[in-house]
Amino acid sequence: MSRKDSRGMFANVLGQLDQEPIAATPVKTTSPHLMKVAAGVRQIQEKGEALDRLLRDGDHVVEVDPEEIAPSPILDRFDGAYDTAAIEDISTSMKERGQIVAGLVRPKREGQHRYQIVFGRRRLAAAKALGIKFRTIVRELTDEEAIVFQGEENSNRKDLSFIEKCAFALSQEKAGYRRDVICASLSTGKSHVSEMLRIATSLPLATLHAIGPSPDVGRRRWLDFIDAWAMRSDAEERVRSALAEYRTADVQGDRFVVALAALKRDANQTGRQAAGKTDIKANGFVLATVSYPKSGPRLDFTKAVPVSFVEFLNDRMEALHNEFVKQQANISKG
Repeated sequence: MSRKDSRGMFANVLGQLDQEPIAATPVKTTSPHLMKVAAGVRQIQEKGEALDRLLRDGDHVVEVDPEEIAPSPILDRFDGAYDTAAIEDISTSMKERGQIVAGLVRPKREGQHRYQIVFGRRRLAAAKALGIKFRTIVRELTDEEAIVFQGEENSNRKDLSFIEKCAFALSQEKAGYRRDVICASLSTGKSHVSEMLRIATSLPLATLHAIGPSPDVGRRRWLDFIDAWAMRSDAEERVRSALAEYRTADVQGDRFVVALAALKRDANQTGRQAAGKTDIKANGFVLATVSYPKSGPRLDFTKAVPVSFVEFLNDRMEALHNEFVKQQANISKG
């Protein structure tokens, strides 16, 4: 089938969705699979058009003091997403050109705040940092409408990581939102949401936040992570200790690599652990002995090793560890 013919057929399918059904005369329909796909496309188009119309036609654009706006009860980003460094580019843009795109808030009936943010949280943080008013549309929205609009904004951005979406889905489920609402907020299907929830519930929230957003880490590597996590009874302790030791992990993706390496470390050393100890030799001489107690591997140098060698090794330990982390990163991406 030519590309031209396929486009025409798909247009006919979309057209059928808009036609009133004729009860008296049965009509042979196009492929059910194509009808389903076309319905999905139409749903995405309608959601996008609704959001565009909300921003374009909203007649309640006002300037609000950022201090009058409460945060969303359902967080979609990890800690640090709204600090000064994270919103630096937005702050610079708003300082030079003003706030071009309005946010969205809804009136709040209780508490000390008059409004609650629906979307535009980083623009709100920038306005607060600059000490200026926040330009926003004010709309009455139900809880479900607000969470769908919040998720829709996230779906239209490319910088929200996979694991943040998983955590966002879990936060909604814990808050009592129906599965269809969660699907709508993430613009995805029930099977995908189920997998995202499985990943998020397999790990403690503190561990997820300690690892961070990991923007370059997708679904496949997170599934690998939870499999490695399930194999370790001391998984949480291993990850926490590894991240505490790795203080040079400025790039968030590195923290994921360090955590995964900690879970997989010694996975092939069952024989060594059973033996209890391993000797480290050089030029026929034993330099040190490695033991494997439950508290973790331990390195003991022999008396023949001079202190100067230990200091020499200590000075190069950080470089060696960084080399190991890069090696594990290559294996993990693999």
